[in-house]
Amino acid sequence: MSSLKALNNFILLKSFSFIAFLIFTSVVSLICFSPGEIVVNEVNFVRKCINAEGSQDDLWGKLICTNFKVSFIPQDAPLKQLSHLLFGEHDIPLTCLEQVVTVNDTKGKKKVLGSNKKLKFNPTELILYSKDLRIIRFCFDQAGPESAKKVCLAIAHYSHPADLQLLFGFEYQGRRYHECKGERVKGATPRGGIHTPIFDRPSDWDREIKRTGASEWRVCAINEGYAISSSLPEYAVVPVSLADQDLKNYSVFFLDNRIPLWCWNHPNGSALVRMANICDPLQQRKIEQKIFTAITKSHPQRCDVIKLDLDKFLPNIQDIQAAFVKIRQICVIDAFEESEERWLSSIENSRWIEHVRAFLKFSADVIFHLDGNNISVVLQEEEDRDLNCVVSSLAQLMLDPHYRSIIGFQSLVQKEWVMAGHRFLDRCNHLNKSDKEESPLFMLFLDCVWQMMNQYPAAFEFTEAYLTVLSDSMWIPLFSTFLFNSSKQRAQYFMDFAKNKAIPQGEDHVVYFPPVWNWSQQFSNKDLTLFNNPMYVGKGAACVQNGEVKTFKRTKKTYSSTLRGTPASLRNGVKDSEDTLPRRGSLVSELKSLTPVKDESPSERFYREWFARPVDQHGLLIPLLMPSHMALWKLFFLRWVSEACISGGGPITTYHKLSQLVDEIDMLQSQLRQYKGPSPSTPLSSPCGPPSDQRRMYFKASSHHDPATPPDFLTSTFPFTPRGNLCRRSLQGTPISKFLNGARIWLSTETLANDTV
Repeated sequence: MSSLKALNNFILLKSFSFIAFLIFTSVVSLICFSPGEIVVNEVNFVRKCINAEGSQDDLWGKLICTNFKVSFIPQDAPLKQLSHLLFGEHDIPLTCLEQVVTVNDTKGKKKVLGSNKKLKFNPTELILYSKDLRIIRFCFDQAGPESAKKVCLAIAHYSHPADLQLLFGFEYQGRRYHECKGERVKGATPRGGIHTPIFDRPSDWDREIKRTGASEWRVCAINEGYAISSSLPEYAVVPVSLADQDLKNYSVFFLDNRIPLWCWNHPNGSALVRMANICDPLQQRKIEQKIFTAITKSHPQRCDVIKLDLDKFLPNIQDIQAAFVKIRQICVIDAFEESEERWLSSIENSRWIEHVRAFLKFSADVIFHLDGNNISVVLQEEEDRDLNCVVSSLAQLMLDPHYRSIIGFQSLVQKEWVMAGHRFLDRCNHLNKSDKEESPLFMLFLDCVWQMMNQYPAAFEFTEAYLTVLSDSMWIPLFSTFLFNSSKQRAQYFMDFAKNKAIPQGEDHVVYFPPVWNWSQQFSNKDLTLFNNPMYVGKGAACVQNGEVKTFKRTKKTYSSTLRGTPASLRNGVKDSEDTLPRRGSLVSELKSLTPVKDESPSERFYREWFARPVDQHGLLIPLLMPSHMALWKLFFLRWVSEACISGGGPITTYHKLSQLVDEIDMLQSQLRQYKGPSPSTPLSSPCGPPSDQRRMYFKASSHHDPATPPDFLTSTFPFTPRGNLCRRSLQGTPISKFLNGARIWLSTETLANDTV
């Protein structure tokens, strides 16, 4: 009888294995691979660990390594929120992997795998640490040991490519170009339909000169063919008074021959310029005098020029990297202990938020000189490729409302980061070659932008979801924006790429290897509406003030030093009934900020006068800069942490209601136009408003029959979901849970004591 029972069990086990195999095969057959994507290795019966304290929530499925991503296919149907066109819910691009760690529990062994490293034991676990702050753990207790070993080695190998051309983007875009050739009509959609200026042509710079009124500046082509500098773009903007030959003569004295670059012009005539260090100390004063004289001549009042040395006053790239590693360790890797009272102080001690504040404060000082003192500013950094990118971008974001629109912001990144030669390849460490060169400067910039959005939510057209998706796009190797160190390097790789993929000579590189700004490659039109801020006060947008409908109009006065700011309690024209924190860190500093002080400096007077007046969402914006006004960007740092996910809570609940309200207003306006009759330039609209796929809000207006409560799928991490990522323990009732629900308790006593302007 026992042998018969054993035979029955054996047959049942085999039947189960066969059925499971059929399930896995049918699931994998439904996977849509990208053009050029191939399966390198795979393993069945893998358990994806969800909870470190138990296996009841774990997912069973198939683990696949392709030449593009690591993909886990669970047995149950995935729960999608933001539907990425390139990835499934449990997928991660290979370039996003920070570390690949294999573990053998029985032998007590652990090994970090690299490209050419061997694995002498059969792994029982695989832990993936990603650059977008995910931790993913797989167990192979039911999987074949050899298959598990092979898939681990494949993931390690393909996540450490030896050369840039081995990144999947080169294969993908080559296939995509030829597959879509029939869909393209020559000249029908210039530059592949991308509306963001790329600044690789003189016409883009010409438009920027005209937009900012920089009449005393011109487009210079001395670096055409990268004849002068390998890190500068082919075209740059220089003072009219400087001849090309003079610039060529001066260039040899600058590091990497980087002549000073014009960034932006204030309506009062002052200019923002960036430049690298001058190599020869004996020639420094002479060259600087010639450059500064030319900048002075470009100013209508011939005002002076001030040089600000960023290397002296701001943290270096190593400090920024060290702070980011610490805050990542605290937010993601370390366990949230229920008794840990100092977790929030640990965030502060990482110094990440301190560095964010330092860059915002320095950028505000630049604003004072440009707007308050009416003088031109030259930002100097050793190589002009790191800190200058952050400060020049933030200064323009504060000064110019154009850059607070989606297209404007993308053009700012393109101009001040991509074309200015920021080393994205090295700073992102795409090839995992040198940790010394890695530094999250662009991530720091996005955090600074989020701090401003958090304080002035109606001034930005885009949302924090847009910023988060943009940060994620750094690790997707399909787009040209974040892959290269310079324009020259980009051009060289594109030349070889076009030749190898039989792309016709003279074809626009934006068409065959597009930048990240072609968002339709990643998301559907509906999901792209998550980028739209329902509170945005755009150009010509109407708002209600004192019972009257008024329209914001942009004028040159918008930039003057008499610009108006708003108290925190009157933000966006709505008075807060419960202002939990004083406007300043204390009552004394609040009164000090509104009352003239006998010995105050010109900059202090400038800020005091600005903050004393109502805000103009389409004018100058200066962030509140005390430590108590700086916050942790929760959506970025905590979105994959299951314990930090608040069901039905977080900013998304407000976004949900505002989106519905804006959508309802759009529909009413459409119906009003229908009632009045179309104008000659306006087509007749549907009585029910625009079609669903053309509406600009993700959440549509609810009907009277819909429930008033938010949808069940809304959480504080929306549109991302921490489901499928490793969690640790519950936070209920801890100081961290209070913080996640909005309590301002992260600041230490020491910080509050030093809470000064």
